[in-house]
Amino acid sequence: MKIVDVDKLSDLAAALAAKGYRIVAPVRDGDVVRLKQWKRGECVVLDAFTVNSVKDVLIPPSEVIGRYALDGDDFTPEAVAAEAPKTVVLAARPCDAAAMAVLDAVFNWDFADTFYNARRAATTIAALACRQADEQCFCTSVGGAPDSTAGADIILRPADGGKRLTVEALGEKGEALVAAAGEVVQEGEAAADAVAEVPVRFDAAALAARLAENFESPLWQTLSLACLGCGACAYACPTCHCFDIQDEGTRRESVRLRNWDSCGFGLFTQHAGGHNPRPDQAARWRQRVMHKFLYFVERFGRLACSGCGRCARLCPAGMAMADSCAAIEAAAQKAAKR
Repeated sequence: MKIVDVDKLSDLAAALAAKGYRIVAPVRDGDVVRLKQWKRGECVVLDAFTVNSVKDVLIPPSEVIGRYALDGDDFTPEAVAAEAPKTVVLAARPCDAAAMAVLDAVFNWDFADTFYNARRAATTIAALACRQADEQCFCTSVGGAPDSTAGADIILRPADGGKRLTVEALGEKGEALVAAAGEVVQEGEAAADAVAEVPVRFDAAALAARLAENFESPLWQTLSLACLGCGACAYACPTCHCFDIQDEGTRRESVRLRNWDSCGFGLFTQHAGGHNPRPDQAARWRQRVMHKFLYFVERFGRLACSGCGRCARLCPAGMAMADSCAAIEAAAQKAAKR
């Protein structure tokens, strides 16, 4: 068994950095804990939920995907390479790691996205099994678990009352990381701690059929009443992947940008002629739920939600995806009894 002392996590990060890895880890950023690039002297935080997800590493909020230069009448496209430094995401949550299957499917569907795939290939994910959960966690409702290994290259499990972590490599990337850690990761024995208990909130397997039957339900209006259309849920979500393409520049040069977008924004489906097929927040919230639990399942055979609960923790109006799913299930069961 390989173990690392929790009080040596900074030493682990330093050892990996010395081997050329960029370290992304949960660290304190003012009043919140954020997944961000670790700097020497910072502590890796294990007992808090990060406000952002691993998605930030793989899909930057804004990135240049094309350039051109214009000199007289000559138009010259310029190749743009993805910025893909060798990276380890240290102590990511299993719900973040589980999101990799969703992103991999989307960005290799009808076109292999070179920018995403370059970063994905360069990224190693060391997931941390959860000892704690809060009322917003619902990974077990979507096929996950507090100690799931899905999408991870390494799984770290708390042991000996949180004093140590056991380290299990799950593939070549994980094995390379353990080798790069050197003497910080040692052979030893440790007693595994209990993982968090996350109750099942709804039946995801039955939810798709219930959604298909309730597209026109007035329940959507009720469920969406609090929605501000701010996009906080989409930006924090590890599986949301919508983006917009914009060109910005001058007469002589320009860049093509890929920027995060959200189906919750009023302009997301606005047509050039003024028509909007999703004219209100009820239609937009319905799309968000339908996409994650019906449309994505139909196309890719998997849910587009990992149950992380960030949408609820960060929503300024207190909306929660799990609450909507549970309400839809309850309404369907009530209708069936009539």
